[in-house]
Amino acid sequence: MTFHLRSCEKEFSVPLQDSAPRSLIHLRGIDMQVFRRDDGYYDVEGHIRDEKPFESAVPFGATTPAHHAIHEMWIRLTIDKEFVVHDVAASTDAAPYRDCFGASSTLSVLVGSRIGGGWNREVRDKLGGSKSCTHLMEMLAPLATAAYQAMWNERQGQADTLDRDGRPFLLNSCWAMASDKELTFSRWPEYYTGKK
Repeated sequence: MTFHLRSCEKEFSVPLQDSAPRSLIHLRGIDMQVFRRDDGYYDVEGHIRDEKPFESAVPFGATTPAHHAIHEMWIRLTIDKEFVVHDVAASTDAAPYRDCFGASSTLSVLVGSRIGGGWNREVRDKLGGSKSCTHLMEMLAPLATAAYQAMWNERQGQADTLDRDGRPFLLNSCWAMASDKELTFSRWPEYYTGKK
């Protein structure tokens, strides 16, 4: 199945079985990139864009023409190799309400935080509800996982990051790294709980 998206000028295939006949009613694009800086830090950047293929209106808000951004927002987290946030920049280019544009500065409360166990809880505590923009806040979880993916090669040869209990942080963090899986048996045999 291939979609042609006029506003994005790209097409993509979905490797799923064909669905029932349907028509596109909403498009959300999320892009994440990570850069190694010359000063030793890393920039983790995210972009989100929502649009519809027809004119639409949000409750109590303005009407947005077809193929125009309803939401378009950017975040940059500057981190070190230990995943500590040293700087945050955010920008809102499109939003349904005038007050939305003031939320970008709220992300500065994350400076000094560390991406790792408890990150999503800390983000919700500091930015949840009316403390910030929901769309900006929700981008912070995939930005954290993008940082981990990017830093995998950067941290080769370093000791595993440990959680508060001294166990490898990645243990039980996903299906393949569950304590009863082959990867745990080969990488952290002392924590293996599967059949031997």
